[in-house]
Amino acid sequence: MQKFLIIQTAFIGDVVLATPLIEKLHVFYPDAQIDFLLRKGNEQLLLGHPHIHEILIWDKKNHKQQNLFRLIKHIRKNRYDSVINVQRFFATGLLTVFSGAKETIGFDKNPLSFFFTKKIKHAVGGERAVHETGRNLELIRSFTDGTIYKPRLYPAAADFAVIDTLAGGKFITLSPASVWFTKQYPASQWISFIRNIPAGYGIYLMGGPGDAALCQSIRESVKGTEIKVLAGTLSFLQSAALMSRACMNYVNDSAPMHFASAMNAPVTAIYCSTIPEFGFGPLSDQSHIVEIDQELYCRPCGLHGRASCPEGHFRCAMDIRTEQLYKTLPE
Repeated sequence: MQKFLIIQTAFIGDVVLATPLIEKLHVFYPDAQIDFLLRKGNEQLLLGHPHIHEILIWDKKNHKQQNLFRLIKHIRKNRYDSVINVQRFFATGLLTVFSGAKETIGFDKNPLSFFFTKKIKHAVGGERAVHETGRNLELIRSFTDGTIYKPRLYPAAADFAVIDTLAGGKFITLSPASVWFTKQYPASQWISFIRNIPAGYGIYLMGGPGDAALCQSIRESVKGTEIKVLAGTLSFLQSAALMSRACMNYVNDSAPMHFASAMNAPVTAIYCSTIPEFGFGPLSDQSHIVEIDQELYCRPCGLHGRASCPEGHFRCAMDIRTEQLYKTLPE
């Protein structure tokens, strides 16, 4: 029996964008053992996943180094045939190099990639931009094929049961927050958009516990409109389940966009300082991209966003008209 380990210890969205590896490995090796290593806090994304044998968890916040070496010991004991490292940082390079696997695969940007048995070029942007899922799937192309697989999450029946108690009728979701300030459509713009949404739509504001205050402030600024704040009340998979039943999901260039892709849910992705050409765009069949409709000398200002606008004007977000969002609202 083939034994594979996939390593992705970055953020929530990065884990979602690594799930096509699981799907494809299962298709080509249906009897294989597929394990997945991620950072503590992200494990709920893959709970109940039908193709995963074991979820390995790295606690980075408590005894980080001690837990790293504990993981290496555990990985070596599992005797994997292939370790596939999607992450591009030193620590996961250590996990890969000392895994004891017959084959170690990763990107050339990992500082320890020269020790891997196979390293793959990781290029962002360019004339022939490739989606991050395509870049990830290049890691296993040599023993599968060139077919592209989409991300996928598997909410359980219990997750959908929770959603059934919250949502009904025609509704949209808004995920107004982002880890990075320059990826976040401003609250004032969200408020303006909500105020002009026609009657008949339920509106749900989503996000993690840290986004609840922002969502609450938006709701309080739109008096007379029926809005529910769900930020911090749903698990990752419950959020994905809710998005799958919305008639439209409005998101920033952030993790909720990838949730929508993984559920093939309708999505409108708003790009402020970043651009879709980086390869992290929406993959749902019904996808819309909203961005400033003129070129800016300073955009994009970075691959992952920034804590503040380097130029001080934040025009890449402020100049996106709310009318652009209305155009994707289903009738």
